[in-house]
Amino acid sequence: MSRNVAAMAPQPFPDCALPPGRTSLESVRNALGIRRNGRGALACELPFGPGDATVGVENELQVAVNGRAADVDLAETIRSSKYLRNILRRAERGELSRGQATDLERFLDANHEGVWENSWVRFPLQRLGTSSRALLDADLRADKRAPGAGPRSDADRFFLDHRGERWLRVPISYLLRLALAEALDASASDSLTPSVHAFGIHVMDCLLNDNTSPEVISFYPCSGTGRRAGASVARETARRFLLCHLLVELANTRFGLAEHGQRTDLYFSPQTPWRQRQLNTLVSDSFYRHLFMSPCLSGWDQGEAKQDYMRLCHEVLSRSRLQTMIRLKDCGIVANNLVVLPSVSNTSLANNGTHVSLGSRRLGAALCETGGGFGACEEKHLGDLVIKIVEHFLPLFVGTYSASPQRLDFWSFHPETALGFLPHELEPVHLRMLWRRWKGKAHLRRCGKTFTPFGPIWLDRWISRALGLHGDTVPDGRLIDYLVSPLSTEASPGLDGSRGNDLRLKQDLAELGIFDARLSLYLMMKPRAFNACGFSGFENRIFSLFPSLLEDMGPAIDLTQLLLMLAWRLVLNGDITHRHIPDTPIVESERRQVFFAAALDVPTFFVSRTTENRLIHRILERTPDTRPSHRYPGYVRVKLAAYRKALIDSLCEDGADLVEALDAAPLLEDLRNRVESGSHRSAATRLTADICKTAGVRNAFACHAESFSLAAETFYRGALKQRHLAEAWQVVREDLKQMEQQGALPPMPPDFAVADFEKPGDAESVRHAIALLLHVMAWDEQRQTGVPGWN
Repeated sequence: MSRNVAAMAPQPFPDCALPPGRTSLESVRNALGIRRNGRGALACELPFGPGDATVGVENELQVAVNGRAADVDLAETIRSSKYLRNILRRAERGELSRGQATDLERFLDANHEGVWENSWVRFPLQRLGTSSRALLDADLRADKRAPGAGPRSDADRFFLDHRGERWLRVPISYLLRLALAEALDASASDSLTPSVHAFGIHVMDCLLNDNTSPEVISFYPCSGTGRRAGASVARETARRFLLCHLLVELANTRFGLAEHGQRTDLYFSPQTPWRQRQLNTLVSDSFYRHLFMSPCLSGWDQGEAKQDYMRLCHEVLSRSRLQTMIRLKDCGIVANNLVVLPSVSNTSLANNGTHVSLGSRRLGAALCETGGGFGACEEKHLGDLVIKIVEHFLPLFVGTYSASPQRLDFWSFHPETALGFLPHELEPVHLRMLWRRWKGKAHLRRCGKTFTPFGPIWLDRWISRALGLHGDTVPDGRLIDYLVSPLSTEASPGLDGSRGNDLRLKQDLAELGIFDARLSLYLMMKPRAFNACGFSGFENRIFSLFPSLLEDMGPAIDLTQLLLMLAWRLVLNGDITHRHIPDTPIVESERRQVFFAAALDVPTFFVSRTTENRLIHRILERTPDTRPSHRYPGYVRVKLAAYRKALIDSLCEDGADLVEALDAAPLLEDLRNRVESGSHRSAATRLTADICKTAGVRNAFACHAESFSLAAETFYRGALKQRHLAEAWQVVREDLKQMEQQGALPPMPPDFAVADFEKPGDAESVRHAIALLLHVMAWDEQRQTGVPGWN
């Protein structure tokens, strides 16, 4: 331990796990059934330990329609809109520049690849079967709990007269639901047993569509058949992705999309599509919401109310994004009024990630005990503390297991655009440090002067060529372009353990113009209260894109489980209390800056020598190569790579018995390989290499940001999608082998072989494949939950 780190040690103070008047920590341990007669016994009894954790996942998927502009709904909606007509009329009268209308028309005409991300689809209404038509009628009701309430006020929006007949137009997220209803139709579901048919009806409610992209949640919680749950969850995710793919294929054929020039596609992609971002700069925020905000046809009793909520989300995030410029000016990063104004319409809701929720049976059981030592107050107080502890370890995930590689040209390096939502997530001191180190990493210094773009694009391009300023690449741009976790205020800490702290913080943030009190508070890791969710646990919201579901997603979930075990160990032992991690904005920002530094791959960060955060001090004691900062007196300079290795050392040393209990030693060895500088094991490195290969360049700096982004999108909907599907086929083949050994294979038509499952052709063969997959998933549900659902 270096002398400068030792000098950071805060003065000791009395430890207090729970505030006065609350149940004692000993009572909490008793309520959870934890005996303190040895570290090994404690490891087996901890929340989220082997056999205790249950896991569910929400995947946000990217969709696209392939076709000519004349056949695709997005292009036709824009071309026939009042918005475009009004622009053209105003341009003709000289009230508006003709260029705005020309740019929008060029957007429609210059799509040479014919890929229209997040477009709706349209097809003849008569192509719906009995079940799917009945489902549509039910979902168009204003209130699904009141059949006599009549249709939604915007019901006409989903129909049009086209080519002499009535057509239906819906987002692809809702198309999945219609396709599943078609697959479950009584006239086509002879191969489904009653229990599996009921399972399929349940699956329908897991196909949500409240966001721009489809959101598909786990059909059942997974607990794993071994010590860790990650592999089971990854396999369940692979099956769900495969089912969504088959539903899209069924829609392409059964609903006549392909024959009408619309080939729909579905895949994993973390970033807002480049052309959608371009369109966002050409239209008003209201028209953008009309084009891309989900109508919320399913999943909520009052769909229009949920639709209004999603529109509010977009309005709030767009306004919040504009407010970042004020913060940048206040903290001195923007020194004058010469700025590039961000679009008044923000696209961050089109970013796609994966949310992983982990629950603890032990916590849930204790909360069900009336009069026990663990109630809602203790759940909140200790849960917030667990989140604060785990936040210190979240840099281990960024770029290692999931990533969203992004290329920034020099002329895009304006702080008001490049820094995204960071001004709302970090204190000014940390934001200034991060911005300076990011500019250093991007090699923007020439002739003793640091250059940033001036504004006129022609001038910045010339400077870029003349001085060889190429910009930068970052491992996970999605985490910068989204409001991951707004900073607490002095008066309203977000994680101080008091009930209602989120409501108080939202009100403060609303008064500052950063957030809206009607929205759910965004956090990196979000508490899931038993009274609200039916389980007690946490939702990890930081994952972007997994290159492999089995090799990346599974280990990421296993690491999350291990971290939660360690955090609960520290809390229940009384080793870490809320007083060890004070609930002040500066301490909160200090630990979160490391997470965002990892997202940008900034090599160093700075910690105050007088920090009151005792946990970060403990981690820095294990971190080599720290030294006093010359530029920032009173701060210690820390290398990100060394800090990550120190986090792994902390896991190995403080949680040695936990690692053994979860058989996680291979997991941590693999993690060490991923965090090594230049490692080919990290998700960011692998994805970047594949994108460069798709673009036909040696490295990301050999092309501009637009080419890199378009190549990334091509890779995601092409080669990467096929890899994910190959993993899913592999999982299902293994499932079928186990089912065959157990005599659990379902009856199938004599002309349908299992081998046909991988390459279904017409609509009937796709239906059979969907039926077989539903049998497999219902069989796995029984294995995971013990609930019969396949025989």
